[in-house]
Amino acid sequence: MFTPTAANPPIAVLLTLCASGFVAGTTLLAKAIGTGALGEPLHPLQISHGRFLFAFLAIGVAMLATRRRIEKPALATHAARSLLGWGGVTLMFAAAAFIPLADATAISFLNPVFGMFFAILFLGETVGRVRWTAAAIALIGMMILLRPAPDSFRPASLLALAAAVALGAELIFIKRLSGREAGLQILFINNVIGLCIASLALLAVWQAPSGPQWLALAAIGLLMAAAQFCFVNAMARAEASFVAPFFYATLVFATLYDFLVFDVRPDAVSVTGATVIIAGAALLAWREARIRT
Repeated sequence: MFTPTAANPPIAVLLTLCASGFVAGTTLLAKAIGTGALGEPLHPLQISHGRFLFAFLAIGVAMLATRRRIEKPALATHAARSLLGWGGVTLMFAAAAFIPLADATAISFLNPVFGMFFAILFLGETVGRVRWTAAAIALIGMMILLRPAPDSFRPASLLALAAAVALGAELIFIKRLSGREAGLQILFINNVIGLCIASLALLAVWQAPSGPQWLALAAIGLLMAAAQFCFVNAMARAEASFVAPFFYATLVFATLYDFLVFDVRPDAVSVTGATVIIAGAALLAWREARIRT
């Protein structure tokens, strides 16, 4: 029988930071595959398929090793979560091929803000003036990164924004599941459904990956499985509105990875927009910490 995990906000924060580092790694590898650094560029739908395929294999092995049984899964909730997650990941991988990782990550990881909006609508969470202020600050940062001027606007930024909306909505379903089902069961079912969706989409774009691309696809899947494990367990230990802002650390990891591997240095607009977004996240995190002390 499933026993809910006891609340533990510090552990939730640590797990979320680990997840953020892993997710930034998947985006870096997706950029390498999608830009031709490892061979003929692959379509984002194929990269997304590799992510679900190898994550499924990793989590499937864990299920067998622990002899975990599936217990009363909420399949409709799993299906909605998996569809949103697949869409968000695919859009993020697509954005990473066209704009700097720092910008794509900063925009797509507005998902905690959208997650907060959805938490109000569907989870009944109460949001005060400080949280609304933090969300407004983060959205201002988003507008900066979108570079709305005609001579600087990059349409690919909208891919990252759409990813943020999808992943923000996914947070609601993750939270619903994390309080009712075991973490490993949630991950296994998510990746089974996600792999089915990704396999259907792959039929339209398949091309044979190179050897290095296969290795990168496998690494994406393994890193995403580790990130999912950390994040689902974090969500089980604290409220969605508390955990989500710490995922902004992905921006730091993404910027560092992009610099070390592709020698991409963020410009003044990127730094300004990211700083404003982080300021909003920091304010939200500070408010949550104050509530708990």
